Amino acid sequence: MKQYFTSGAGLPQWSAPISHAVVAGDTCYLSGQLALDAQGRYVPGSPAEETRLAFGNLFRALEAAGFRPDELVFVDIAFADLAAVAEVNAVFAGLFDPARPPARTIYEAAALPYGGKIKVMGVAVRDRTAASL
Repeated sequence: MKQYFTSGAGLPQWSAPISHAVVAGDTCYLSGQLALDAQGRYVPGSPAEETRLAFGNLFRALEAAGFRPDELVFVDIAFADLAAVAEVNAVFAGLFDPARPPARTIYEAAALPYGGKIKVMGVAVRDRTAASL
């Protein structure tokens, strides 16, 4: 059975018919998140600031779907300009346990929605080990 999460506490309201997260079994697929406020308005900032906002939205989508940030196994980051990699890496490093970071891809996109600098998306897998329950 699949569950679709189109809204949740603090998640941006989107005008498009897109789920923030879709859960299929023990896997959560997360749509791309940008530096948007809860009303869906773009909040421009430095690459680091936009990364924090985008990951905040990604983590809220995870929470709405019943997952935790440490259950992220894969993160995809689209950059408007790859020159921001070091700045984004500094933020990324502070978000995850250094012993268990998720797998990741990065790439430069020709354009991101709203003229954004960063877009993040990911996949999480529910950790059902006894230690996590």
